[in-house]
Amino acid sequence: MPACRIRRSLYGFLLLVWMIVGFHVGCASIKKFESTDLPENLPPTIELEAVPFYPQSDYQCGPSTLAMALTYSDLPITPEALRSQVYTPSQKGSLQMAMIGATRRHDRIAYPIFGLNSVWPEIAAGHPVIVLQNLGLSWIPVWHYAVLIGYDFIDNTVILRSGITERKMMSFNTFEKTWARSGYWGLIVLKPTQLPAIAIENDYLSAVFGLEKSSRFQAAIEGYQTALTRWPQSLIAFMGLGNSLYALGDLYGAEDAFRMAVKNHPGAAEAYNNLAQALLEQGRNDEALESAQRAVAIGGPMSEVYEATLRDIQSKE
Repeated sequence: MPACRIRRSLYGFLLLVWMIVGFHVGCASIKKFESTDLPENLPPTIELEAVPFYPQSDYQCGPSTLAMALTYSDLPITPEALRSQVYTPSQKGSLQMAMIGATRRHDRIAYPIFGLNSVWPEIAAGHPVIVLQNLGLSWIPVWHYAVLIGYDFIDNTVILRSGITERKMMSFNTFEKTWARSGYWGLIVLKPTQLPAIAIENDYLSAVFGLEKSSRFQAAIEGYQTALTRWPQSLIAFMGLGNSLYALGDLYGAEDAFRMAVKNHPGAAEAYNNLAQALLEQGRNDEALESAQRAVAIGGPMSEVYEATLRDIQSKE
């Protein structure tokens, strides 16, 4: 079934999911200075030597750093291939949302992280971090993307793939100051089968939903399945999985996902509603009617959608 045929009842909840996870991420506060003490259970030094290096040409730090991260995630690509996707000539640079969008376009999870306490575990887990720095001053900014590939808590330095320097050493203090000017904005690029080292449920599901929202449904399915290995009762993961399977025309797979949603969350009207739709399109009208009636009985902010689904089923009897 083409994705353009997603019905209002399913698409309405898809938008609801975006509101839930989008609000959570949008309210993330800009962090102040954080401790550079070595977290417990992490090695004192580490360097991800396998991260490739693409020296940047003028204003091309965005394509270069993203190419390094994507290639490291087993998706070989050159900065030149990414230039039109992330570089904005009028800005003479790459916007953060363009970096995220291009990551999703290549079926990878774009997982934003903020703050020093977040990057050390990711590096230790083998996840390089794209960081946005201001190498100038607050009133004369020189914005620059680099890839953080290592740290050394003995010498108090970080290791970066930066500009035309393959192995740039920078003190913790300088790195913290230059990164703080961007609000500690960082990005890790993950396969849909990977979880961040410090995975926060809503943040991860928001990142996976970005794939679904970009119509990268197969990658989204893998991401939601990965989420369920960590949070096996997540309503949003079950709903996102069902919506993505539905978008690809897999009505039986969507049915299974929505059934798991109602099993684990019997008060979730949206799950009953979407289950009803999947059953209806299989020609199982009696079962669809029962599920739609449950959704209407539970009610909630989307009652009008549930009632419309029920009327649609009743009209086919």
